[in-house]
Amino acid sequence: MMLFGGPVAWRANKQDTVTTSSTEAELLALSQTAKEAIFLSRLLKALTLRLDEPLTIQCDNKQTLRLLTEESAKLITKLRHVDIYRHWLRQEVKEKRVTLVWVPTAQMIADGLTKPLGQQKHATFCHQIGLTNETERLDRELRLEELRDTIRDSRKRENTEEELVLGRESRQRLHELSL
Repeated sequence: MMLFGGPVAWRANKQDTVTTSSTEAELLALSQTAKEAIFLSRLLKALTLRLDEPLTIQCDNKQTLRLLTEESAKLITKLRHVDIYRHWLRQEVKEKRVTLVWVPTAQMIADGLTKPLGQQKHATFCHQIGLTNETERLDRELRLEELRDTIRDSRKRENTEEELVLGRESRQRLHELSL
């Protein structure tokens, strides 16, 4: 789950229920995700953080989305709990408490948590969740800090030398006045 461009919750696990199709599996996953998103939304609301955007859930299975958004779509299953999840999720979508969006599989952020990734896909995943390599920025910060220290030390030396010169000049004047 992403909030303000960064991940705030994630989970990858096996489903407890055996399903007979990928559509049923996606439906159960979407239902679980919707429940967690609604909980997080209520928690944020209790913390007085109002979100102006609807809860949006991404899915890469068009058949599952069609089952939840079209009136004529039917899922034939003998699994009663799958029907319950489908009806509940259809209700949430219809009431606009949850928005479902199709995203191509290649752009699914969740794949980075559930599948082995090659170097390029890993880099894409890191970019998607907002991870950046901060080495260059940290090196710049370190150089700036070292430069500040050098300038501060230089100023201290100048002040010390100035004080020595002023001290010598003051002693000379005192010596001249005493003569």
